[in-house]
Amino acid sequence: MFYHLSKVPTLSSKQSQYLRQAVTYLNPAITVASCNKTDSIPSFILGNAGIYAVAATVFNSLGDLNQSNQYIQLYYDSANTVKKQRFLNYGSDELFVGRAGYVLGALWIAAETNTPLRKNDIYEICDIIVKSGRDYSRTHDSRCPLMYSYYEVEYLGAAHGLCSILQVLLTVPGYMDSHPNEAKDIKNSIDFLLGEQDAEGNFPAAVDEIGYRSELIHWCHGAGGMIFLMAKAYLVFKEQKYLDSCILMGNLVWAKGLLKKGPGICHDIAGNGYVFLLLYRLTQEQKYLHRAIEFYKFMLSSEFQSGSRTPDYPYSLFEGLAGTTCFLADLTHPSEAKFPFYDIFCVYK
Repeated sequence: MFYHLSKVPTLSSKQSQYLRQAVTYLNPAITVASCNKTDSIPSFILGNAGIYAVAATVFNSLGDLNQSNQYIQLYYDSANTVKKQRFLNYGSDELFVGRAGYVLGALWIAAETNTPLRKNDIYEICDIIVKSGRDYSRTHDSRCPLMYSYYEVEYLGAAHGLCSILQVLLTVPGYMDSHPNEAKDIKNSIDFLLGEQDAEGNFPAAVDEIGYRSELIHWCHGAGGMIFLMAKAYLVFKEQKYLDSCILMGNLVWAKGLLKKGPGICHDIAGNGYVFLLLYRLTQEQKYLHRAIEFYKFMLSSEFQSGSRTPDYPYSLFEGLAGTTCFLADLTHPSEAKFPFYDIFCVYK
């Protein structure tokens, strides 16, 4: 959160203060990571790799390039673990703990520290992700060219499912151009998801929910997260159908996205607020900025503050106030607003 705040132009006068505070929170996390030599090492969102990624970017911003490079190397040291076929028995490819998250972290480090992406490692991991999806799809007779499971559930959404895996593959610079067969399966898988969008604009959370009414409108499951994939597809392929899908999702979130599960970005109101900041950047239409501000105002209302739940981790990035703070900060400079780690407008090198 503090690193995110340090990058917001309207808060630049407090940049050094935010970075110092970030180090205060980083130090105990680094200590834990140094003692935790388990399979969680390559996990970007929930494990050691994420700690190394944030440390690399924070120390880079502070001008301590030696420490920054040290943590970049620690991040890539776990690449060989990620390359193992089933390094996690319950699903090795998703965003929070799997390969997609690891690749996303590498992209984020490269962009934030202005250091080269280690494409040999990242392309090899992307190849493994695609092969894993093909193998699973074939053995489970899936209609989608690439399919994955996490704890034996074929999730489709952003948190654990196909959506974020495809978005990451789509984002890796040069991968689609240099891997035409893989690119075909990636695009056809995106179009499979697009075909499951219902008339209201939502998507099922998992394959076994296809054909039933989709009620979840979150970042983690449903339109609140799927919009990032379709927006990225629109930017890459320039096909109107992806933008139309995004607009439909935006209208759905405006109609039904005032959640009371808490203030965060995963399955909470700030996450849905980011839908409108995304659409504002994508279309430059003022109505989307207005809608983002209205979602912020709802968080201040007595209805929300008295009726919303307390998250399990009330100060965390995805469930709690840290993510909410990122959303509020981005409202002050919407032309550069970005969901944490998930900037679809960034052109990676």
